[in-house]
Amino acid sequence: MTEIKKPPLNLPLQGRLKYKLAFLFKEVSAAPLIVFRIAFGVMMFLSLIRFAANGWIDSLYVQPKFFFTYYGFEWIKPLNETGMYIVFGLMMLAALCIAAGYLYRFSAVIFFLLFTYVELLDKTNYLNHYYFISIISLLMCVLPATKKVVPRWAILTLQLQMAIVYFFAGIAKINADWLLNAMPLKVWLPTRTNIPFGFLFDENIVAYIFSWCGMLFDVSIAFFLFNRRTVWYAYAVVIVFHVLTAILFPGIGMFPFIMIVCASVFLPTSFHEKLLSKTGIEQRTSHIGQQFNLQFLIIPILILHFTIQIILPLRSHLYPNNLFYTEQGYRFSWRVMLMEKAGLVFYHVKDKNGKLHEINNHDFLTAQQEKQMSTQPDMILQFAQFLKEQFNTNEVYAEAYVTVNGKGSNLFLDPKINLATLQDDFSHKKWILAQAVR
Repeated sequence: MTEIKKPPLNLPLQGRLKYKLAFLFKEVSAAPLIVFRIAFGVMMFLSLIRFAANGWIDSLYVQPKFFFTYYGFEWIKPLNETGMYIVFGLMMLAALCIAAGYLYRFSAVIFFLLFTYVELLDKTNYLNHYYFISIISLLMCVLPATKKVVPRWAILTLQLQMAIVYFFAGIAKINADWLLNAMPLKVWLPTRTNIPFGFLFDENIVAYIFSWCGMLFDVSIAFFLFNRRTVWYAYAVVIVFHVLTAILFPGIGMFPFIMIVCASVFLPTSFHEKLLSKTGIEQRTSHIGQQFNLQFLIIPILILHFTIQIILPLRSHLYPNNLFYTEQGYRFSWRVMLMEKAGLVFYHVKDKNGKLHEINNHDFLTAQQEKQMSTQPDMILQFAQFLKEQFNTNEVYAEAYVTVNGKGSNLFLDPKINLATLQDDFSHKKWILAQAVR
């Protein structure tokens, strides 16, 4: 390993900056990155097997008649049944190749492209950990995860991404509903009284304790993981926190275990080296010094990446009214399990004779799609545009009601607004009733 020396005082500014950034390029053991690569590949393979075994390929990507595409990605369409199964099969193969380090870079690119393609097909399937997997697989496309030694930035990149996820998830919990009303945990926890010690979940104080502990955990855990003196204690807390989350909320699937696996990148290098040694996995011998100049190209790319990662969770502040109702800027911002929300939407289309007809949403949407659509304004508008084309009409109206975190149901949208005349964009949706979302 090379030592970082202090730059001579007479160096020009450019030279001094290069020395100040030298810690990013110092050669360190790749053991944490290799363990991460193997664990990530295995975890993704098992997750995809579980996904297929539960029949979700068919129910989410084959059966639906209509897909809620993301703004700007309307051109992304699902394949036929055979095609979708091939896509998932290729993802499984790519995940195994990532774990084995076989054609690693190519496999990482394939996995990222296919996984992100599937994720972009229908935003009613959006989950924070799907987005997280896309980001991690994107980063792995540029990380040298099959080498014996790597530049320090390769490991710091994963650690920083994990820190951003935790920190913004914690910041999002600093709101009145979560901290002062213990919502939605006050609603969710009593449904888990069937597990050991579940009788405690009937007590409101437990919901408050869990709410505050959840916020404090997310906000602070990354700082303790970065600290060598506290990393093992912090990782133990990570395991307890996520295992408890998996027990209490089994509906969130593999997310807790994915976070446990990914947080292991913070553990000491010596631990990873011993783990690789005991399992008989050899690291490839490769010196990175000759690629030093090329690596400087990576830094601006990573700076851009993390700038976007910091800006995206903050964009919701650009919109007025209550975020939980409008959900403008809600996705891609690490807002995890913050609300219990339900809605009901009645659509009416006007025929050429001026007569209104009520639409049966079940004729076009799956139960999952209708549930998600009924609470999210951009999807309500998107489905209205679909009905406009389906019934060849110029007038589509929606009467929508929404309730959040146990509050009373409110009329959500202006029912007099002709949704057929509107187009989705990033601007504030003024047709959301302000008095219903304050």
